[in-house]
Amino acid sequence: MAIAGIALHLIFKFATTLPESSVLAPLYLVIVIGGIPLILELLVKALKGEFGSDLLGGISIITSIFLGEYLAGSIIVLMLSGGEALESYALRSASSVLEALAKRMPSKAHRKMGNKIHEANLEDIQIGDLLVIYPHEICPADGTVTEGHGVMDESYLTGEPFLITKTIGSDVISGAVNGESALTIKATKIPADSRYAKIMEVMRASEEKRPHIRRLGDKLGALYTPVALTIALLAWFISGESLRFLSVLVIATPCPLLIGIPIAVIGSISLCARRSIIVKKTTALEQISSCQTAIFDKTGTLTYGEPTLTELLPSPSFDHDRILALVAGLETYSKHPLAHAVLQAANEHSLAIPEVKELSEQPGKGLRGTIDGHQILISSRNKISQQAQISGLDHIPPISSGLECIVAIDNQYAATLRFHDAPRADSEPFISHLGSKHQFKRLMIVSGDRNSEVSYLAKQVGITEVHAQQSPEEKLDIVTRLTSEAKTLYVGDGINDAPAMMAATVGIAIGQNSEVTTEAASVVIMDNSLTRVDEFMHISRRMRTIALQSAVGGMALSLIGMAFAAAGYLSPVQGAIIQEVIDVLAILNALRAAVPPKVIHDL
Repeated sequence: MAIAGIALHLIFKFATTLPESSVLAPLYLVIVIGGIPLILELLVKALKGEFGSDLLGGISIITSIFLGEYLAGSIIVLMLSGGEALESYALRSASSVLEALAKRMPSKAHRKMGNKIHEANLEDIQIGDLLVIYPHEICPADGTVTEGHGVMDESYLTGEPFLITKTIGSDVISGAVNGESALTIKATKIPADSRYAKIMEVMRASEEKRPHIRRLGDKLGALYTPVALTIALLAWFISGESLRFLSVLVIATPCPLLIGIPIAVIGSISLCARRSIIVKKTTALEQISSCQTAIFDKTGTLTYGEPTLTELLPSPSFDHDRILALVAGLETYSKHPLAHAVLQAANEHSLAIPEVKELSEQPGKGLRGTIDGHQILISSRNKISQQAQISGLDHIPPISSGLECIVAIDNQYAATLRFHDAPRADSEPFISHLGSKHQFKRLMIVSGDRNSEVSYLAKQVGITEVHAQQSPEEKLDIVTRLTSEAKTLYVGDGINDAPAMMAATVGIAIGQNSEVTTEAASVVIMDNSLTRVDEFMHISRRMRTIALQSAVGGMALSLIGMAFAAAGYLSPVQGAIIQEVIDVLAILNALRAAVPPKVIHDL
């Protein structure tokens, strides 16, 4: 409305011969409809002792009315209402996280009754109901598999980077995505009490607990506003001339705060976008430079989210490459989550993969097959140790970090295969420079993964504080507590990170793996790179410097002008002209934030 009113006024003024009252009519509407509610709201803030830059803007609106400067008053209405609109949008954006969660959850389930399958609303599902989950569907409730064999993707919920094998007796969690095979489950919880619903509850709690962050303009305005008012009142009191009060307030209008800082922020957002960094909450640009605690998820954040074969430890009587070729031949037909890592290792060694003659994968008994006349078995440490016919088990090495498979050939222990989720190439240099270059005092990993795997990665990247096997609720509790002690940065990528991400001072999502995560985050890094996180920190630091130059420099010049106005050397009109010159200087300096610097990161 303010934009339309100002535009209409300018059209009437320069393109028509209407009388002055008609030319000013759009501005009257802007001030009455837009200005009066703002003034009342700012008066309430003043009564609460909140003296921000917008309070002086409200006083300036009143002053402009007394001066007959209706265009200036309408512009101030536009500044204040625009800021409120942006803040309202941010609040709506936070609520959209819950909407994204709700959209992802199915509204109906396939309930099996006898030999027939019927669609049922989620609220009608009871404990003990049999539910059929078709390929690629999202599981509607926590339960146990009663029929079928396949895999599920639980990475959004648990942080595990692997597809999890499901067979009769396996537990499933709501929100997991089914693989290629249909599964029948028996509901162990109603959907409202299931895992996915609990994450939604945690999300709401984190939204309610999120601390209010004071913007840079508010902090500076809290100092500037009382000073400006004091100078104006003293000028009036000492001289006895109310005109001096008005002159001081006109030149005191905090445009460097109301315009200079937002322009620096917008310029920095534009620069970030050109670097594949999407800033969703502008407060992140102001706050990240003062964060002291950095919290990282593991999978997909510090790692690539893809397990690799890191060790093959053969028994003394077996050959390394021969074992790898045989295992790769068997894994060619397997849906096991580590099969791809084995095949990749075999290709890297340029091994000829032999053909399988017989293959079986009985639930809970591992993968069996016949290759080149040899009986091959791939299973877990616990399962293979229960089979008395297999010899040489005393050669199995001690349990180590990460995941493992045990291989037996012709009923004789042959090798142990160890897998790890490889760290990103930039993880270690990024972590190592946070303390010296960005003043972080505390670094930690908070992950849903197993303790051995998280500790292994932490040692590789240089982090000593580890919290493993954490649920979304536990992550939220940790981040909430740490944020109450110091400002926090949380970097993650999955739905299980979203509640903690919202509770942190600044939340950064790596990649676009989850709509929910990118909605919850303050910042989204589009191309899966920690180097981009470092770039964001440098852009933020530079933005803050430029914004402070524009704001503090503009206020300093305004204070000099206020001194002349208080002494009676400047009229209100002259003060308005000088203030416009100060505004132009502040804006020109703020525009530098959009220009890429020569050095944008230090990795």
